[in-house]
Amino acid sequence: MAKAILKKHDSSFCDRKVPESILSQPYRHHEFSLVWLPVSTLWRSFRKICNMYIFTSQKLDASQDLRRKKIKDLLAYVEENCRAGKAIDFGQAAFNTSLNLFSNTIFSIDLVHPHEREFRDIVLGMMKEAGKPNLSDHFPLLKKLDLQGIRRRNTLHASKMFEALDRLIDQRLKKRQEPSCSASTESKDMLDTVLNIIQDKSEKIDTKHIKHLFAPSPINPTIVECQSNPAAITTSERCSSHENHAATAANPTREREQHQRPVGLFEPSTKDHFPSSAEVLSKAKLELEQTVGKGNPIEESDITRLPYLQAIVKETFRLHPAVPLLIPRKASEDVEIAGFTVPKSPRVFVNVWAIGRDESTWDNPHSFIPERFLGLDVDFRGQNFELIPFGAGRRVCPGLPLAIRMLYLMLGSLINSFDWKLEDENMDMEEKYGLTIQKAQPLCAIPVAI
Repeated sequence: MAKAILKKHDSSFCDRKVPESILSQPYRHHEFSLVWLPVSTLWRSFRKICNMYIFTSQKLDASQDLRRKKIKDLLAYVEENCRAGKAIDFGQAAFNTSLNLFSNTIFSIDLVHPHEREFRDIVLGMMKEAGKPNLSDHFPLLKKLDLQGIRRRNTLHASKMFEALDRLIDQRLKKRQEPSCSASTESKDMLDTVLNIIQDKSEKIDTKHIKHLFAPSPINPTIVECQSNPAAITTSERCSSHENHAATAANPTREREQHQRPVGLFEPSTKDHFPSSAEVLSKAKLELEQTVGKGNPIEESDITRLPYLQAIVKETFRLHPAVPLLIPRKASEDVEIAGFTVPKSPRVFVNVWAIGRDESTWDNPHSFIPERFLGLDVDFRGQNFELIPFGAGRRVCPGLPLAIRMLYLMLGSLINSFDWKLEDENMDMEEKYGLTIQKAQPLCAIPVAI
């Protein structure tokens, strides 16, 4: 069914139904955002810029030093806590690293600092509001009332966001006008690349579009993935807890109950026919040691030589996708699928959480088994519809090439550089649902020198 919607009938389901909390904002973000725009001339220009000028292999290869620096900063932070014997909130650390990578790739600056949370809280606030059911989306008569205050809070977050982006863009425009700046400005980051495109008039965009193109919105898949389900966080959780969860589908609270007891961060499984958590970690560490050397920094060129690390990330995306339901699409016409007629206009949701646990596709679908992907030609880039955490079709996440590189680097570096132990003997595996699936209680662990 997902393949029919996202591939066969992609042209009929490529538009979005904009939620009221975004539609009512004074910044008209939905009119200029790559996420919310209908397929149009402007949308094609944005997509072309992403695919041809920003996220190409050549551009990403040229910016490897930036990602090396961000990983180095992350490991320095972990090392500092390791020496002090302090626990690390994995979610916060990975999100800060990812958001700073995002901001450096675009603006060449850090937007999140160790003792300053404002920008981080803006993004998190937007994600939180986007995940709340909004009565105004279902009862049009209630729109003006904003009974839940979602529109008011979203507008406040958006105003702070766009004010910050406007300042950064204005500063860059002034700098480019200085005599010391060459006429043919070299592209140092994504902002320079887009400003050069505008200057050359090679695409039909102007400076007012820039902040909407680069805004780390609550639906930006790269930011969502790094905040809600970064590979480093999720794999550590699942490596400590991949007992057979067959009963979890029938009883979602069972997963929490199973882990309200003392456990090690990488406790062995009690199921002999499944790889134990200790085995998963041991295999990952051995692969890293044999490929890059114990404790050595990981390069992006190493990723293709780390099949087990890739399998761990794929299994994480399969069993625990960050976004359980893809951003809803809207049918532009009546479409017949599998004998049913989908009428024009209603929202259509693709449930990637259910796809990843489909018993007709996956053996032992509720168990964490990275080995299932070894030798299996299945990837999460939108071509294999049994694994589509980033979506598929023309609306697939444009930042996927960047997200993939960063996720592997974070996970591999944290595994290869430290051992880990839980701060608390009890691990609560309960999840909370919204725009994304997150742990109800943060995963905090103490790094141990190797």
